[in-house]
Amino acid sequence: MNTDDLDLYNATATASAAVVIGRYSTSFGRASALLTRSMRPHIANIYALVRVADELVDGPAEKAGVDAAERGTLLDELEQETARAISRGFSTNLIVHAFALTAREHGIGMDLCRPFFASMRRDLSPGTFDEAQLGEYIHGSAEVVGLMCLAVFESGMTRTADEKTRVEDGARHLGAAFQKVNFLRDFADDHDDLGRAYFPGTEIALTEASKEDVVESIREDLRIADLSIPLLHPGARPAVWAARAIFGALTDRIERTPVTTLMRERVSVPTPVKAAILARAVGMKAAR
Repeated sequence: MNTDDLDLYNATATASAAVVIGRYSTSFGRASALLTRSMRPHIANIYALVRVADELVDGPAEKAGVDAAERGTLLDELEQETARAISRGFSTNLIVHAFALTAREHGIGMDLCRPFFASMRRDLSPGTFDEAQLGEYIHGSAEVVGLMCLAVFESGMTRTADEKTRVEDGARHLGAAFQKVNFLRDFADDHDDLGRAYFPGTEIALTEASKEDVVESIREDLRIADLSIPLLHPGARPAVWAARAIFGALTDRIERTPVTTLMRERVSVPTPVKAAILARAVGMKAAR
């Protein structure tokens, strides 16, 4: 394979990842479009692998008749292929290949990937979580993804030790906030269809008190994340701010929504509200 062949393969893999983010996420896709051109494909590469793993655990694989044991085998194989691709720089799986391109360029290793796959594996066994298990799950399913994205944003940046700690804390807490928000908005499906109760004490039902506790923890996560956003690379700041603002608006709506409704419906941010947030982020990008 000559260099032109490899460039074509790399470009095809990256284009495949862009299709995944474009088809699966309106809000995240629009927010990531605010990133600099050099960052954008790398975030799509990360998103695509995360989405494929999530769909393997929860979605089309199950509907195609793949049982939990076989899905576990497929997840193991996806993790192994990811490790091989990071090591060798090539995969026959285009999404894994795209992720490996980003991982190798930005120093993302299996120390971040292994916890992610461990959390995905946990979803194959419906059940309840205690506080420690929930913290471990959120770390693997969300915090490490935030750190992967941060590795892209931090490319070429010079940091003091304090700044490095602040941006890493911000990435972890923003990822945790996003995950907790998704737990609340997807409570009905997780609880009734998948047999999962992520928050301790919600095995039977979500209560107003338990919802308030989670919302309070989300707001604390967002507060910590807000301290780091001004430190981010200017090319990443509008996109991260937009994603944070959309999830902040979603948190507000969840807080106002009775648990009896959350137990039946999925809450979302109205399109005009999202549009206003994204318009403001576009203004931030233009002003930098």
